[in-house]
Amino acid sequence: MTTRATLLDIAKANGSDAVVGLIDETTKAHPELSLGAARTINGLNYKTLVRTGLFTGSTFRDANQGVTAGKSTFENRLVETFIMEPRFEVDKAVADAYEDGAPAFLAMEAAGVMEKAMIDLSAQFYYGRNPTFGNASGFPGLIDAYDPLNNVVDAGGTTANTGSSVWLVKFGPQDVQWVWGQGGELALGDPRIQDLYDAYNKPFTGYVQTLLARPGLQVGSYRGLVRIKKLTEDNGKGLTDALIAAALAKFQVGAKPDMILMNRRSLSQLQASRSLSVTIFAGPTTPGGGIGAVAALPDSAFGIPIQVTDAIANDEPLTL
Repeated sequence: MTTRATLLDIAKANGSDAVVGLIDETTKAHPELSLGAARTINGLNYKTLVRTGLFTGSTFRDANQGVTAGKSTFENRLVETFIMEPRFEVDKAVADAYEDGAPAFLAMEAAGVMEKAMIDLSAQFYYGRNPTFGNASGFPGLIDAYDPLNNVVDAGGTTANTGSSVWLVKFGPQDVQWVWGQGGELALGDPRIQDLYDAYNKPFTGYVQTLLARPGLQVGSYRGLVRIKKLTEDNGKGLTDALIAAALAKFQVGAKPDMILMNRRSLSQLQASRSLSVTIFAGPTTPGGGIGAVAALPDSAFGIPIQVTDAIANDEPLTL
């Protein structure tokens, strides 16, 4: 798919042996994480210079005449990383009594923590600080960063709170990429023993373990990101190749997204729309006719790979 660095590559490069296996296993179901470009920064944030308007002056001129001077327009954008620190606690007596021992119990818990972290990161990628689908304490997502006037295709669904989106994304340093602060820190701390407290504030001894990371998201250019919105189950308002073609037309000539990200419902709708044009010859009893067939499950559209994710909701409000 790509030779760009991903989250797994960063974890390996940083020697995060305790989480490499967990990341490899848990990101397989999260294409926005496993395939999306990623970079590290030494600190917690940085400014990026983004061209927002092309050169405004003239180029050709007549003999003995000058040209109109012009310039491009730029803006600085601050890319920030945010604290992600899921934590689990367990009664030491319970973990020690596990048949395979406390280390095995803690490893099982760590896998659960990592999976939940990947689920939340993937949702944040799309929904950012939306209080329903994202997290206000996390980084801004695609919904916060795309151009809602020019880089959007409206599927026209009308049933409230049944919407979904499809995102066409170009990854890379000038477009969309994950950013990991503090040199790419993604550390699963050693289990520590400390006092825990029950509902009556009475202490007992327990194990505590945390996962610490500093994730963020950079959208360096609006041109690398297009959304199809208001996809619902209303008749004729599901995903089709025509809608994808309209979204691709929003990209500049010569540029194309690296992937098309959608959930399972949108994939099923696209399959159904393709099935309408698929027929199997029914034989001599129905000359010139055929019977309907189911199209193959789509894995691409117009040469762009389709990636299926559970992080895109089916109950988006139509105002989102």
